[in-house]
Amino acid sequence: MTIKTPPSGTTPEIDSLSQDQCWQLLRGAVIGRLAVVTEDHPDIFPINYAVDNESLVFRTAEGTKLAGSTSNTPVAFEIDGYDPSTEQAWSVVLRGTVLAIRAGSGLAEAETLTLEPWQGGIKNHLMRILPLNLSGRRFKVTRPDIWSTPLSDARRASFE
Repeated sequence: MTIKTPPSGTTPEIDSLSQDQCWQLLRGAVIGRLAVVTEDHPDIFPINYAVDNESLVFRTAEGTKLAGSTSNTPVAFEIDGYDPSTEQAWSVVLRGTVLAIRAGSGLAEAETLTLEPWQGGIKNHLMRILPLNLSGRRFKVTRPDIWSTPLSDARRASFE
Protein backbone atom coordinates (compact mmCIF):
# COMPACT_ATOMS: atom_id res chain seq x y z
CA MET A 1 0.00 0.00 0.00
CA THR A 2 1.34 3.39 -0.95
CA ILE A 3 0.89 6.09 1.64
CA LYS A 4 0.81 9.75 0.75
CA THR A 5 2.18 12.11 3.32
CA PRO A 6 0.09 15.14 4.18
CA PRO A 7 1.05 18.41 2.51
CA SER A 8 4.34 19.71 3.89
CA GLY A 9 4.13 22.28 6.61
CA THR A 10 0.78 21.08 7.91
CA THR A 11 0.62 19.68 11.38
CA PRO A 12 -2.70 18.39 12.63
CA GLU A 13 -4.02 20.51 15.47
CA ILE A 14 -4.72 18.57 18.65
CA ASP A 15 -6.69 20.26 21.40
CA SER A 16 -6.20 19.15 24.98
CA LEU A 17 -9.47 18.71 26.85
CA SER A 18 -10.00 20.22 30.28
CA GLN A 19 -10.79 18.04 33.29
CA ASP A 20 -14.41 19.22 33.11
CA GLN A 21 -14.64 18.32 29.41
CA CYS A 22 -13.19 14.87 30.15
CA TRP A 23 -15.72 14.22 32.94
CA GLN A 24 -18.55 15.45 30.70
CA LEU A 25 -17.55 12.97 27.97
CA LEU A 26 -17.18 10.18 30.55
CA ARG A 27 -20.67 10.94 31.89
CA GLY A 28 -22.07 10.78 28.35
CA ALA A 29 -20.93 7.21 27.68
CA VAL A 30 -21.53 3.85 29.32
CA ILE A 31 -18.93 1.56 27.67
CA GLY A 32 -15.18 1.87 27.85
CA ARG A 33 -12.03 -0.24 27.88
CA LEU A 34 -10.21 -1.17 31.08
CA ALA A 35 -6.52 -2.01 30.72
CA VAL A 36 -4.93 -4.08 33.48
CA VAL A 37 -1.70 -6.00 33.91
CA THR A 38 -2.19 -9.73 34.42
CA GLU A 39 0.54 -12.35 34.62
CA ASP A 40 3.16 -9.80 33.48
CA HIS A 41 1.29 -8.69 30.36
CA PRO A 42 -1.34 -6.05 29.57
CA ASP A 43 -4.92 -7.08 28.94
CA ILE A 44 -7.92 -4.99 27.89
CA PHE A 45 -11.59 -5.55 28.72
CA PRO A 46 -14.72 -3.70 27.63
CA ILE A 47 -16.71 -2.65 30.68
CA ASN A 48 -19.96 -0.91 31.45
CA TYR A 49 -19.36 1.88 33.90
CA ALA A 50 -20.92 4.86 35.65
CA VAL A 51 -19.36 8.09 36.88
CA ASP A 52 -19.76 8.62 40.61
CA ASN A 53 -18.22 11.67 42.33
CA GLU A 54 -15.33 11.97 39.86
CA SER A 55 -14.51 8.29 39.97
CA LEU A 56 -15.66 5.39 37.80
CA VAL A 57 -17.65 2.43 39.10
CA PHE A 58 -18.01 -0.91 37.34
CA ARG A 59 -19.36 -4.34 38.19
CA THR A 60 -17.44 -7.55 37.50
CA ALA A 61 -17.31 -11.26 38.26
CA GLU A 62 -14.46 -13.39 39.56
CA GLY A 63 -11.71 -13.78 36.98
CA THR A 64 -8.85 -12.09 35.17
CA LYS A 65 -10.39 -8.60 35.13
CA LEU A 66 -10.99 -8.66 38.89
CA ALA A 67 -7.55 -10.10 39.65
CA GLY A 68 -5.79 -7.62 37.35
CA SER A 69 -7.67 -4.62 38.66
CA THR A 70 -6.95 -5.42 42.32
CA SER A 71 -3.29 -6.38 41.99
CA ASN A 72 -1.93 -3.09 43.39
CA THR A 73 -0.94 -2.15 39.83
CA PRO A 74 -2.39 1.03 38.29
CA VAL A 75 -4.99 0.57 35.57
CA ALA A 76 -5.94 2.63 32.53
CA PHE A 77 -9.43 3.29 31.22
CA GLU A 78 -10.24 4.77 27.82
CA ILE A 79 -13.23 5.96 25.82
CA ASP A 80 -13.28 7.64 22.45
CA GLY A 81 -15.72 8.89 19.90
CA TYR A 82 -16.39 10.87 16.76
CA ASP A 83 -18.69 13.83 16.20
CA PRO A 84 -19.79 13.84 12.54
CA SER A 85 -21.19 17.37 12.78
CA THR A 86 -17.73 18.79 13.56
CA GLU A 87 -15.69 15.98 11.94
CA GLN A 88 -13.71 15.74 15.16
CA ALA A 89 -12.59 12.67 17.06
CA TRP A 90 -11.89 12.66 20.76
CA SER A 91 -10.29 10.40 23.33
CA VAL A 92 -10.30 10.39 27.14
CA VAL A 93 -7.84 8.35 29.21
CA LEU A 94 -8.07 7.89 32.96
CA ARG A 95 -5.23 6.27 34.87
CA GLY A 96 -5.84 5.20 38.43
CA THR A 97 -6.12 2.59 41.11
CA VAL A 98 -9.02 0.25 41.77
CA LEU A 99 -10.69 -0.35 45.09
CA ALA A 100 -13.44 -2.82 45.94
CA ILE A 101 -16.62 -1.12 47.15
CA ARG A 102 -17.68 -2.80 50.37
CA ALA A 103 -20.33 -2.20 53.02
CA GLY A 104 -19.65 1.05 54.80
CA SER A 105 -17.58 2.47 51.94
CA GLY A 106 -20.37 3.61 49.63
CA LEU A 107 -21.87 0.24 48.69
CA ALA A 108 -25.48 1.40 49.07
CA GLU A 109 -24.87 4.45 46.88
CA ALA A 110 -22.98 2.41 44.26
CA GLU A 111 -25.82 -0.11 44.09
CA THR A 112 -28.13 2.68 42.85
CA LEU A 113 -25.95 3.45 39.81
CA THR A 114 -27.11 2.24 36.41
CA LEU A 115 -24.64 -0.52 35.55
CA GLU A 116 -25.99 -2.81 32.85
CA PRO A 117 -23.38 -5.38 31.79
CA TRP A 118 -23.57 -6.71 28.23
CA GLN A 119 -22.81 -10.23 29.38
CA GLY A 120 -25.06 -12.05 31.82
CA GLY A 121 -23.94 -13.88 34.90
CA ILE A 122 -23.18 -13.09 38.49
CA LYS A 123 -21.20 -9.86 38.70
CA ASN A 124 -21.21 -9.28 42.41
CA HIS A 125 -18.01 -7.24 42.70
CA LEU A 126 -18.51 -3.48 42.59
CA MET A 127 -15.23 -1.70 41.87
CA ARG A 128 -14.22 1.97 41.91
CA ILE A 129 -11.44 3.47 39.80
CA LEU A 130 -9.88 6.38 41.69
CA PRO A 131 -8.17 8.70 39.20
CA LEU A 132 -4.49 9.50 39.42
CA ASN A 133 -4.46 11.22 36.03
CA LEU A 134 -7.21 12.25 33.61
CA SER A 135 -6.48 13.58 30.13
CA GLY A 136 -8.25 13.98 26.85
CA ARG A 137 -7.75 15.33 23.37
CA ARG A 138 -9.81 16.33 20.37
CA PHE A 139 -8.71 16.67 16.77
CA LYS A 140 -10.15 17.07 13.30
CA VAL A 141 -10.21 13.80 11.38
CA THR A 142 -8.07 13.82 8.26
CA ARG A 143 -9.78 13.29 4.91
CA PRO A 144 -9.16 9.71 3.74
CA ASP A 145 -7.95 10.79 0.28
CA ILE A 146 -4.87 12.40 1.83
CA TRP A 147 -3.61 8.98 2.96
CA SER A 148 -4.45 6.79 -0.05
CA THR A 149 -3.65 6.85 -3.74
CA PRO A 150 -6.11 5.95 -6.49
CA LEU A 151 -4.34 2.61 -7.00
CA SER A 152 -4.56 1.64 -3.32
CA ASP A 153 -8.27 2.46 -3.09
CA ALA A 154 -10.42 -0.38 -4.47
CA ARG A 155 -13.32 2.04 -4.97
CA ARG A 156 -11.29 4.11 -7.42
CA ALA A 157 -9.24 1.39 -9.13
CA SER A 158 -12.23 0.15 -11.13
CA PHE A 159 -12.54 3.53 -12.86
CA GLU A 160 -8.98 3.59 -14.15
